[in-house]
Amino acid sequence: MNYKYQNFYQIVESNATLKPNAKIIYINDDKITNKELLNRVDSFAAYLHALGVKAGDRVALITPNSLEFVISLFAVSKLGAVFIGLNNQLTLSEYSYMLNDCSAKILITHSSFKKSVSDLQENSTIKHTIWLDKCEVENEQNSLFSDSLNTTCRCPKHSYNIDELAVIFYTSGTTGNPKGAMISYKNIFSNIEAGIELFNITKKDRFILYLPMYHAFTFSITMLLPIFAMSSIVIIPKLLPFSNIIKQTLLKRVTIFLGVPDVYNALIRADLPWYFLWFNSIRLFVSGASPLSEDTLNKFNSIFKRAKMLEGYGLSECSPAVAINPQNLQKPLSIGKALKGYEVKIVDRELVEVPRGEIGELIIHGDCVMLGYLNYQTSTQETIINGWLRSGDLGYMDSDDYIFIVDRKKDIIINKGVNIYPREIEEKLSLIPQIKAAAVIGIEDEKSGEVPVAYIELEENQELDAKEVRAILKESLATFKLPKHYYFIDELPKNATGKVMKRVLKESL
Repeated sequence: MNYKYQNFYQIVESNATLKPNAKIIYINDDKITNKELLNRVDSFAAYLHALGVKAGDRVALITPNSLEFVISLFAVSKLGAVFIGLNNQLTLSEYSYMLNDCSAKILITHSSFKKSVSDLQENSTIKHTIWLDKCEVENEQNSLFSDSLNTTCRCPKHSYNIDELAVIFYTSGTTGNPKGAMISYKNIFSNIEAGIELFNITKKDRFILYLPMYHAFTFSITMLLPIFAMSSIVIIPKLLPFSNIIKQTLLKRVTIFLGVPDVYNALIRADLPWYFLWFNSIRLFVSGASPLSEDTLNKFNSIFKRAKMLEGYGLSECSPAVAINPQNLQKPLSIGKALKGYEVKIVDRELVEVPRGEIGELIIHGDCVMLGYLNYQTSTQETIINGWLRSGDLGYMDSDDYIFIVDRKKDIIINKGVNIYPREIEEKLSLIPQIKAAAVIGIEDEKSGEVPVAYIELEENQELDAKEVRAILKESLATFKLPKHYYFIDELPKNATGKVMKRVLKESL
């Protein structure tokens, strides 16, 4: 494929030349034009350059959603440095590990995370910390982000190469320490250009960004894509109160709403005012990060009749989007077809493609596939084979090339030699009105090898017991698939994008 840009900085540079006064970012009461964004990016790039940041250096961020996050990304790119947005809900030891792993030189953060980041200069490779709001002592090791905006000097632009390392996404990982997926400019641009074509994005579209910016899905599709397309973004600094997202969606005339199943479940349950349903400008809802149940999809479509809901699929190692349902036909429970320029196959253990309809592992080929895992050569060689990335997800493909995810390979429960897919049980549980959310994991069993166990989160003011749940499931599931135990908990453990952390559930047992 031929790409329009070689790196991220060229996007804002081009936008400022073509449409200098067009508004590109809305945040709180501020409206930022393309020219204003470029000026702030240039100032911050010069500031980083003065701090000694050069091509290849790592700059890490632990921040809330903010304009500064966007400015930092493009400034880092101008210098040819590498951008690392970290989950802002971690601990000092977790941050120390990742910052040392990537040899980060500069940290950009916020005082609200002071407890977790204050000792990082002593426990990691960080040489200088830039604070978004306030720092107790301004010295050679600490400064304010606002100081950079007074910088009048310029810095040279890096000699760009689209295949260079641009971003490192740290994967949550199911065992051991998180691994850094190394993503090139080409990886991201392949995602963006395929998405623009699929969604028919125009300069009139407006995205709302409220999910964490550090997450690959938000980073590539909700933040970079609209800036690339010269659309605009409404940035919401905090997820709560959720009513503010609804309010800003209406007032700012948002047309593209990207979310995760948890958000769409909340919208279904919300007492939405009639005028929101009548006067919102949304034409597309997109769901990613975790599976969208058929029940949620059907309820959502019955409420939002003028917009289309499209479910997609991706993973950090693929920058992250891989497949999505086309606008002309959404198949329930399907993640759609592979994006333009990508190939997806379903294969067996020997990586031989299986017939349509048979379950196997998804493997992916195309410009989205990461460069590899940072400092994990063996894991890279096990994950990328002859250019094909092993996803670790099991699924099948129908005769129309639609892909259906069955479950994570690591989550499969093997009962007396027979595969049980937790997602199938979770789908049945989601249809029970009293249940808000559910997760199924496998535990060891002396007689059967493994048996399923269900964790259930009930709707508010609802009651249900294990016997009732089992009786309902028995109507649609084979006996060997029925969970052996049912645990009712106040809230399922989830990550920032609403994906249930089954590892935490297993540890609790």
